[in-house]
Amino acid sequence: MNIRRLVLDVDKAISRPTILEVGEAIEGVAGVEGFNITVTEIDIETVGMNLTVEGEKIEYEALVEAIEQTGAVVHSIDQLVAGAKTVERVKRER
Repeated sequence: MNIRRLVLDVDKAISRPTILEVGEAIEGVAGVEGFNITVTEIDIETVGMNLTVEGEKIEYEALVEAIEQTGAVVHSIDQLVAGAKTVERVKRER
């Protein structure tokens, strides 16, 4: 499957890894052309992040492995865009 975009829910410990370390790990994954890490919540022990990764033929398993090797944890896939072209979500009117 040609994965073009993934939005992941990721948590890390407050001190390590740093967001830069997570970014460096993501940058080295085959197919990744760009990414965005946004901190969504911070508590005493953890930092919650939304991670948006875009590219061509992103290797999902390699991406998760790279993130988890830093010490961060992938909780879920919140968006998957795949195929020959990028299809943006269309808001449904009711």
